[in-house]
Amino acid sequence: MGAPFGFNDTFAIEIRGDDARRLGLKTISQAAAHTPQWRAGFGYEFMERPDGYKGLVATYGLHFAASPEIMDLGLLTRALQDKQVDLIAGNTTDGLIPALDLFVLEDDKHYFPPYEAVPIIRQETLARHPELKPALDELAGKISDAEMRQLNYAVDGQHRDVKQVVREFLQVKTPSAK
Repeated sequence: MGAPFGFNDTFAIEIRGDDARRLGLKTISQAAAHTPQWRAGFGYEFMERPDGYKGLVATYGLHFAASPEIMDLGLLTRALQDKQVDLIAGNTTDGLIPALDLFVLEDDKHYFPPYEAVPIIRQETLARHPELKPALDELAGKISDAEMRQLNYAVDGQHRDVKQVVREFLQVKTPSAK
């Protein structure tokens, strides 16, 4: 296992930015008062995992207008933007958060554990390709949450080529890539 890259891709409870501003919401606890009028949308995995839906609603006392809509993760942000749902669980590094003016509610009760990105490499792979370790070590602590969101937006939102986006990022962040 290598050193963390620097970003935390934990769950993000998201609402529309205009709702957050209009209602003055910053935290999940504050949003709990509004959830009886709201519809929620979650991915199947979030509904089933131990650190997902059941624990979230118990921790924050959330009650929704109806049972949550369960949908593919790729559809959640658009469903929120299109007002099909009012609250979703996404990921903190989702590039569409700023692009769609979504707002990540602060997990003020620290329900979600950190999900820090780290490289995990087989010893046999390192033995065959020793150049991998210094290359990955060079990325340790170099990618912030905001930068990962920007990279994801370049690929998902702007439909740019992944290799080109990574190449440009590495040229800025790592001296050996220049």
